[in-house]
Amino acid sequence: MSLAVVTLKKGEGRLLKSGGMWVFDNEIASIMGSFVNGDVVLIRDFDGYPLGKGFINTNSKITVRLLSRDERAEIDEEFFEKRVRDAWEYRKKVVDTGSCRVIFAEADFLPGLVVDKFSDVLVVQSLALGIDRYKEMIVSILKKILAEDEIFIRGVYERSDVKVRRQEGMELTKGFLGEEFPTLVEIEENGVKYQVDIKDGQKTGFFLDQKYNRLAIQKLCKGARVLDCFTHTGSFALNAGIAGASSVIGVDASQLAVDQATENAKLNGLSDRVEFLCADVFDLLPELEERGEKFDVVILDPPAFTKSRSSVKNAVKGYREINLRAMKLVKDGGFLATCSCSHFMDYELFTQTIGQAAKNVHKRLRQVEYRTQAPDHPILWAADESYYLKFYIFQVCSDR
Repeated sequence: MSLAVVTLKKGEGRLLKSGGMWVFDNEIASIMGSFVNGDVVLIRDFDGYPLGKGFINTNSKITVRLLSRDERAEIDEEFFEKRVRDAWEYRKKVVDTGSCRVIFAEADFLPGLVVDKFSDVLVVQSLALGIDRYKEMIVSILKKILAEDEIFIRGVYERSDVKVRRQEGMELTKGFLGEEFPTLVEIEENGVKYQVDIKDGQKTGFFLDQKYNRLAIQKLCKGARVLDCFTHTGSFALNAGIAGASSVIGVDASQLAVDQATENAKLNGLSDRVEFLCADVFDLLPELEERGEKFDVVILDPPAFTKSRSSVKNAVKGYREINLRAMKLVKDGGFLATCSCSHFMDYELFTQTIGQAAKNVHKRLRQVEYRTQAPDHPILWAADESYYLKFYIFQVCSDR
């Protein structure tokens, strides 16, 4: 069967040619041949030069997602097995695989597909129409490859309940892929145990991308008084507790998250020094300041304040405000860990925003380290969307 051919306009396809994975609707000169959305198509430059194969979806601004730069590649079970095997072999070298992201979409050359492994459970998120057709095959291949390393998966859950699917003309969906099983899964990371709610937790249930950033704060927390803002299910707070902090307060606006975090503290025997509070961080920080509270370590791990370019200005205000407030609460010589998980709040803008916050409250920052996401979330150069997490640790000193 001959495939439809997508031909680019002259001078377009710069992202694709520089190593990216996407072709946008406004870059396309013509689509020749018959296809249905989700099919594999050939991609050619304006002069007929072959650029590879990818999934097409005319409902999406990202009209073609690249699968292979080899136009002769057969997109079959063998093709997907090679991709999945490469992804797993890479994780075994760079990360603790007890719980990790096994497939990270475009960065693993499997566009639109995310698979997280929590102990012996997989959570799948399918964000693109083309890959959706193959998700069950890919999961089956992954289970087979893991079994070769004596890892036997007892259940798979799908969390494709994200709004971005609507941009692909797809319904939101969640539920078991295969047999049902208990959806609270216990994992251990950096010596800390967690109950992960894969059914109702945020995203796939737990933020694996901060794994080594959580570990990085442990060395600062021995004997410290710690404030962890936007704690979600308590991960930074519990890392502080297990490292020997004298007291930890974790704050989140979600009562469900606070309840889970409290259970996680019990699970680790930390209830005596790690407590959780349901409150809006933007309201709480000024209150703590008014009461004259001071902390040795303050951690800011907010949700993405912006998910589009249009709302970046408001996001900058939000990041500046929380960082400014947090710096006021850090004892002179204490530490601030602060991050942004928004792709649109890029490194330069985030760095500049923190600098402005420090200037406004007359603090001097000494950078301890700058980090990004854990290596199971690899950053594919030229695919900017794969680089989203920025994480700083600073010593905060009075400006005098």
